[in-house]
Amino acid sequence: MTRKGQLVTQYLENMSRELLEERQKIVREYVRKRHGIYALYRRGRLYYVGLASDLRSRLQAHLRDRHGESWDRFSVYLTISHTHMKDLECLALRIMHPPGNKESGKFRWSENLRRRLRRDIRKAQLAELDNLVGGGHRTVVKPRVDKAKQARKKGPTPKLAPYVERGFTIRTQYQGKAVRARVLKNGAISLRGKRYNSPSLAAVSVFGSAVNGWRVWLYQRAPGDWVPLRTLRR
Repeated sequence: MTRKGQLVTQYLENMSRELLEERQKIVREYVRKRHGIYALYRRGRLYYVGLASDLRSRLQAHLRDRHGESWDRFSVYLTISHTHMKDLECLALRIMHPPGNKESGKFRWSENLRRRLRRDIRKAQLAELDNLVGGGHRTVVKPRVDKAKQARKKGPTPKLAPYVERGFTIRTQYQGKAVRARVLKNGAISLRGKRYNSPSLAAVSVFGSAVNGWRVWLYQRAPGDWVPLRTLRR
């Protein structure tokens, strides 16, 4: 019996090479036609990491291929499916750099945050510099604005306004079909040619009844990571 979100169902760790050579029949029954990740070790140090849709064949091959004389122990981790195996293999390669792997591992869909980090640090440094020595610009006196009157003219502030720096896409499911909408820079939600000031009002237009839009609408927090809008308020 597996739990929701479970990836690894069974595993064998720190097994000797002799087990695979001398007890092939037993080991084969455990791993044949099973997805999983495996690791080869040499004298207690990680030598090689790999993934396979048929672990039995892959482990047998490593007894004779170019890695054949380079490892003395192994571990296997049997998974329910191969959904996240490639990312797990990449993690191991990028963190531990096993000498037997030629490639370092590449995340296919993930976002490297380095560029964003550099931009945000530069922005923070400029703000700190302006605060310390001033921006070096002439002070411009702006006319006083009646904020209350301006708010009445523009209408109510969208509920998402405090959480939006730039527009992004949100989605939900209704009757088995994906429904997408766009959150604008001012926090309003654009859906089917209309604009809504709250996620719940936009959700009602989709579901036809009262529903908590903060729960049913999902946004992409990171590439491939879709989470409910309520996450923004935490």
